[in-house]
Amino acid sequence: MTFDYDLFVIGGGSGGVRAARISATHGAKVALAEEYRMGGTCVIRGCVPKKLMVFASTAPDAIEEARAYGWDASVGAFDWPRFRTALDAELDRLEAIYRRGQQNAGVTVYDQRATVAGPHEVRLADGTTVSAKHILVATGGRPFVPDFPGCDLVMTSNEVFKMERLPERILIVGGGYIACEFACILHGLGVKVTQFNRSPLLRGFDTEARDLIVDQMGARGIDIHTHVVITKIEKEGDELVVTCGDGREERFDAVLYATGRTPNTEGLGLETAGVKLGERGEVIVDEWSQTNVPSIFAVGDVTDRINLTPVAIREGHAFADTIFGGNARPSDHEMVASAVFTQPEFGTCGITEKEAEERGNTEIYVSTFKPMRSGFAGSDARVLMKLIVCRETRKVLGCHIVAPEAGEMIQMVAIAMKMGATKEQFDATCAVHPTMGEELVTMRNPARHY
Repeated sequence: MTFDYDLFVIGGGSGGVRAARISATHGAKVALAEEYRMGGTCVIRGCVPKKLMVFASTAPDAIEEARAYGWDASVGAFDWPRFRTALDAELDRLEAIYRRGQQNAGVTVYDQRATVAGPHEVRLADGTTVSAKHILVATGGRPFVPDFPGCDLVMTSNEVFKMERLPERILIVGGGYIACEFACILHGLGVKVTQFNRSPLLRGFDTEARDLIVDQMGARGIDIHTHVVITKIEKEGDELVVTCGDGREERFDAVLYATGRTPNTEGLGLETAGVKLGERGEVIVDEWSQTNVPSIFAVGDVTDRINLTPVAIREGHAFADTIFGGNARPSDHEMVASAVFTQPEFGTCGITEKEAEERGNTEIYVSTFKPMRSGFAGSDARVLMKLIVCRETRKVLGCHIVAPEAGEMIQMVAIAMKMGATKEQFDATCAVHPTMGEELVTMRNPARHY
């Protein structure tokens, strides 16, 4: 059978563009459809703009620290429109790079929505149907907002970057890393931030690390309330009146919901094509990113495996190498490091202490201290370094860092952990002094055993 394309990719995010470009360089005839902007959540409305906002939000602390170090320094008001204009220009630049990469590789790009019409068919929004030997679904995820009276009045992480002006008071609903990151960002930009969640913040992360982060978020002035349920939101003038389950009302200028994300499969035609979906709408795939329909594959957040940009990129690359590159390799989801860009920052890789306790036969090494830089400036901020070690193999199974630039540190530690480094090999590494990271190679006695 002759097909229009060897591969048709639905979704122009990190995983989709990598799969399309690598497949094309392997000699495949490839097309890709994206209905919004090339680059997906990460580049357009996620990691990249968020990290730039993190940089912007840390300026007041840097000025305060500069004064403690003897500088005559001050900071004025934050100019959100000026920053947003520069941010939009940077995102335009990055999108153009992504688009150029596809064009240079010979990928045909359709700037419109595409859905699956069958095991080998894709239907475009203009009514055109094209055939493909292989179809790759890389449509990512979307923010989830529960249905309640007034839910249409809130914004999500998709809209936060497009605000016309910063609110004076904002309520952030949610307790995951996205909610906590935006709480820290907006507080740093001068917004009065309140955060509500049904349960403790940063669930699923190491308890000791998350407790330190939440404590320091509160100490910075973020008003955190857990075990809160919102029943309705009403608009009165320029204010939003938020009613909680216990009957109390609070007023804000804006409400941001960051209550999780949902795989973006609605209306994609997958069920019609016979593709099995999970309870949350995720595409069910095997280790080769293949669905139960042999010609249809999926990578990235739409599969709800590990929802991180670098993971989607690796899944897309592995797919391309396997199908078109003559190098069959499954996606590797072991020992994946990640960072949470709260203030303080959090870097993590491997198992948590709770998981170590359930597993048994483990040792926990912990160091908490006041870092030199902020300590000299009179700050009460503290740093945490934690290693989780298998008592039998001596391998480092988990590392958790709460500290400035923790994301940079965990990237380096993850290399050693991926190689199977032992605690003794960490100990044999000479410390770099004076640094925060030296604590990772100087902890001699375990704080706890399981």
